[in-house]
Amino acid sequence: MNDRTAAATELHDRAVGALMGAFIGDALALGPHWYYDLDALRADYGPWIDGYTAPRPGRYHAGLRAGESSQAGWLLELTVRSLVEHGGYDEADFCRRLDDELFAHIDGTPLNGPGGYTSQSMREAWRARRHGRPWGQAGGYADNTEAAERTLAIAVRYALKPAQLARAVGANTALTQIDPTVAAMTVAYGAVLGQLVGGQRLDAQLSGRLMALVRSGELPFHTVTRDGEDGVAPGPEASTPGAFASPDALLTPSNIARAARDPGVRIEPAWKVSLVYGMPCAVYHQFPAAYYLAARFADDFESAVLHAVNGGGQNQARAMLAGALVGAMVGLRGIPQRFIDGLDAAPRRLELAHALASAIAR
Repeated sequence: MNDRTAAATELHDRAVGALMGAFIGDALALGPHWYYDLDALRADYGPWIDGYTAPRPGRYHAGLRAGESSQAGWLLELTVRSLVEHGGYDEADFCRRLDDELFAHIDGTPLNGPGGYTSQSMREAWRARRHGRPWGQAGGYADNTEAAERTLAIAVRYALKPAQLARAVGANTALTQIDPTVAAMTVAYGAVLGQLVGGQRLDAQLSGRLMALVRSGELPFHTVTRDGEDGVAPGPEASTPGAFASPDALLTPSNIARAARDPGVRIEPAWKVSLVYGMPCAVYHQFPAAYYLAARFADDFESAVLHAVNGGGQNQARAMLAGALVGAMVGLRGIPQRFIDGLDAAPRRLELAHALASAIAR
């Protein structure tokens, strides 16, 4: 195997690892999803959750089986199918799928729809569509990570093309979420994931690489600094305008990676990251926690996702986002087989993941 073939094989493995890592993280949290009382979580599931579990009666997603997906996993698969069948991001096709495959089967209430629960952002878009608003005018101000949970597939597809990644992730996010901070943080997460699929690490240097892409015009973030940390950028205005107002979302991952590797900064046990960054659904709680777990357990997929799940609260998003990041770093080969074996529809999702990964280099 020559170097070029080996690099393509590694890229493929990392891409599949990212997608399957997200599916696994989502499914692992299906049973213990949204326990904000950690004593209740431990009472129902014991001191440590180490695999797939079914939701208890009366809880979110009740009636689903261990290893099945929440709506986030369902939407991720919908996005992957669209990307595979059209060779890339086709917004008209994606919107048609949402209308036909999701919105035709929900009623605007939370405890309804595929996966047993429909997020706030999707409910708001559903209502807008019901009132005749076209796609492009149906987004709302929900601050959750719902868009990131599906657009991570787009980030994988365009991992080697950061400008296309930013445009497609940003456009897809705006279909359901129009808050500029949510958009910036979602695109930043996608950019981080794209770098990891491309072979970079979630480390102290990653943000510098991302800021270099801002300076080159490939990532449309505003910047006034030379490298994201030191000095003012050259030029008459000493700044670069962009679609996203601040590069801070690109600087956060490396700051958190430094903390995760600093022996003087410890979160013990690591699941308590949920208490440090917050247990709720909002992007400013979820992304930092996912970055921390991914940086701390960069070579240990199992520890990353299980600490995400055992932290309670919105552990589904935490595990899904961290699972994608670590899955990208360890590749499919670094994901324990038991997580693949217990995942609902694993053969179909593996086939889709391989198909999407095969399209990256093309």
